[in-house]
Amino acid sequence: MTPQGWLAIGAYFVALLLLAKPLGEHVARVWSGEQTKLDRVLGPLERAIYRASGLRERADMDWKRYAKAFVLFHLVGTLFLYALQRLQGALPVGFGQADAIGPHSAFNTAISFVTNTNWQGYAGEAVMSPVTQMLGLGVQNSVSAASGMAVLAALARGFARRSASGLGNFWTDLVRSTVYVLLPSSIVLALVLVSQGVVQTFETRATVQLLDPIEVVASAPIDAQELVLGPVASQVAIKQLGTNGGGYYNANSAHPLENPTPASNVLECLSILLLPAALCFTFGAMVRDRRQGVALLVTMLVLFVPCVAAVYAAESGAPPALHAPGVDVAAGADRPGGNMEGKEVRHGIAASALWAASTTAASNGSVNAMHDSFTPLGGLVTLVLMQLGEVVFGGVGSGLYGMILFAIVAVFLAGLMVGRTPEYLGKKIGIFEMQMASLAILAPCAIVLVGTAVAVATPAGRASIANPGAHGFSEVLYAFSSAGNNNGSAFAGLNAGTAFFDVALGLAMFGARFLVALPVLAIAGSLAAKKTVPPGAGTLPTHGPLFVFLLASVVVLVGALTFVPALALGPIVEHVQMGR
Repeated sequence: MTPQGWLAIGAYFVALLLLAKPLGEHVARVWSGEQTKLDRVLGPLERAIYRASGLRERADMDWKRYAKAFVLFHLVGTLFLYALQRLQGALPVGFGQADAIGPHSAFNTAISFVTNTNWQGYAGEAVMSPVTQMLGLGVQNSVSAASGMAVLAALARGFARRSASGLGNFWTDLVRSTVYVLLPSSIVLALVLVSQGVVQTFETRATVQLLDPIEVVASAPIDAQELVLGPVASQVAIKQLGTNGGGYYNANSAHPLENPTPASNVLECLSILLLPAALCFTFGAMVRDRRQGVALLVTMLVLFVPCVAAVYAAESGAPPALHAPGVDVAAGADRPGGNMEGKEVRHGIAASALWAASTTAASNGSVNAMHDSFTPLGGLVTLVLMQLGEVVFGGVGSGLYGMILFAIVAVFLAGLMVGRTPEYLGKKIGIFEMQMASLAILAPCAIVLVGTAVAVATPAGRASIANPGAHGFSEVLYAFSSAGNNNGSAFAGLNAGTAFFDVALGLAMFGARFLVALPVLAIAGSLAAKKTVPPGAGTLPTHGPLFVFLLASVVVLVGALTFVPALALGPIVEHVQMGR
């Protein structure tokens, strides 16, 4: 660890907090239907979408209608993206032809992008045409994020409204989130990335001369290389802002055409957490108590900052195998020191550690270093961030409504301790809300553990493991932790492109999306129908340090009780074995 590394990480958090508040206030105005500075430019586009889609009626929906629209939208998107991949080789397009995607891979990818997971069991530049990347994957990068934002908007209205049945209109929330939030921010970020050298073109190939030709024995030297091009910057922008993470290239954000400079690395990493952090301010504005949003954001930071420090510390220390006579593993003016395996020299350890923590905390899944090459303790932290439920920032919308579920559990526990009915934001928390919150919190845990157990217990699952032992188990556990919490990142070494893993992980992603979002909408509907209860002498303040501590403790406690035994079989055992 170096002072420069800590300074860069500190500057990152300062920039994040400075940008999050104004963006969050803007989103609150968008969801409330208020006038924004973008209305004059983007208002015609919003109205054109309504006319083209035939959306005339934009009245409030109750939670059941809102949920039906949410499910229908995802199902149609899945079918469309699956068909697009299967018909890719026959599409009448003028550039970037590619063969059709196999059925189980297309199934996995369709669910992956529609559920905002963006797990990729394929090399993007090798199998996906630019048309599929733009029309299929790029579109889902936007609308899958917007659908998560819509669910959060409905939950915020559930707390804010009194004796009401409506939660807003799903289609309006989806369109406005896309048009007024995701679209303009993506355009700005894409243009900045293009200025840094990220590719944005309809050309599919380019041949460049090598500065240092490669000598080949008994053959002519190789003096040229063919590069795969395409509309990369536009997809990189929305993949980061929408906490999607799917890369245009197989190397993702470690690829020099996706992330070429230190400036692009900082901007892309900052974009991962920007909207999840901003939505905390949005929630506070919508429930008319900004302190509540700040408390949720502080809880996320309390959990996140130690994880960043832990990854940085773990990767700054070299593995025992490098502590051999004559091997200097300390950082110096001419060397980064530490564990540089799987990391880009141009990024270094601090930037790689910050990105790894951010991407697994925010349900993003993009990588600028290979997580499989991290030390066991560094990899452990990335696993834990996902297994906490993707609520430490989490996905756009989904992360915050997941944290609010934990807040409901926290106030319920506080109510048990003082012997009174629990309340949160003026709404009494009853049996139904606790049942739905418990279902939404525990369903991803069950998906991860059951999926991992089946994979390591069956021949089809074990056949994909290239590294038997503790590390191989960690790779399987990471895969299902990623899919079961809609993250999308992966350890290498696991052949996840088989029929078994394509189907199993696809089902895990599908369940993780709907078994959380639908209970959240049910809670929103129940809360909207209730009256607001004024705070009394025994009411737990949910905006102070005590509540932040209680909430963070509940998140950690649920994760610890659920996953410590599995972690003990994987990264913890591997760390012990390395120290022998």
